[in-house]
Amino acid sequence: MRSVARRLAAVSALLALGAAPAVAPAHASAQVTRQAAGSYARGPAPTLAGIRAALGPFAYSTVTVTAAQAGGAFGGGTIYYPDDTSQGTFGGVAAVPGYQSAEKAVAWLGPRLASQGFVVITIATNGLTDQPTARGKQLLGALDYLTAQSPAAVRQRLDPNRLAVTGHSMGGGGTLYAAWTRPSLKAAVPLAPWHTIKNWSGITVPTLVQGGTQDTTAQVGTFAEPIYQSLTGARERAYAEIADAAHGTFVRENPLIGALEVAWLKRFVDDDGRYEQFLCPAPADSELTEYRDSCPSS
Repeated sequence: MRSVARRLAAVSALLALGAAPAVAPAHASAQVTRQAAGSYARGPAPTLAGIRAALGPFAYSTVTVTAAQAGGAFGGGTIYYPDDTSQGTFGGVAAVPGYQSAEKAVAWLGPRLASQGFVVITIATNGLTDQPTARGKQLLGALDYLTAQSPAAVRQRLDPNRLAVTGHSMGGGGTLYAAWTRPSLKAAVPLAPWHTIKNWSGITVPTLVQGGTQDTTAQVGTFAEPIYQSLTGARERAYAEIADAAHGTFVRENPLIGALEVAWLKRFVDDDGRYEQFLCPAPADSELTEYRDSCPSS
């Protein structure tokens, strides 16, 4: 059953798809909580204020990946990983920027997600004009680097079986490609996605699509909404439309955009049911013009 906030938009028929340490506030050293078989809950009981904050409860460190170390799989990047080793391993997330954008366009996601209990790699692309498919392949290359070639301190903390992807603009299109290509992923979060393909019914990965009402580059009516509507094969899906958000809103820290991403990754990468409350029913937030999802999550 789908929850709807404020309005539902009709969507037309779709085409077929033939480093140095950085420290977050150390105000929590939480116990691992297993709520059910298969759950990997990490950190304290979540609150809305906690997931909206730029930094979460885990202290983290960083390591730089050079383009040479990436070996052509992607253009280098930065790994952010929790310092904690007492709670078991953490899920991994790769983030890619959009067209003509450097790694810094997704850099805000590194501290935000690592401090919430994820191993994160934010990447540069091999070329600034790389198209969505190339960006999707580089996302998967970054995840493969994390699981097989990253420093021992990173791999010690990473669960290679719990991985996710996210990206902005053409990187959001790449996120869709990566989720379609690798169904073993646990979650995908395309931000203001841009892709010429609008039918992603082949994706089975839980996917949260975010878009902005003031985006004139990837207009929600042309991109985010049809993409969400096409996700009929996804185990879970959601669509969040952010009021007054332009294309560039998604390349910097934002409490609502970040909170939704944290909640989605926690719910599906960690299988942590404590975060369902932030996704279902529809979040009561004046910054949300529209919200739809496959609530309740299975």
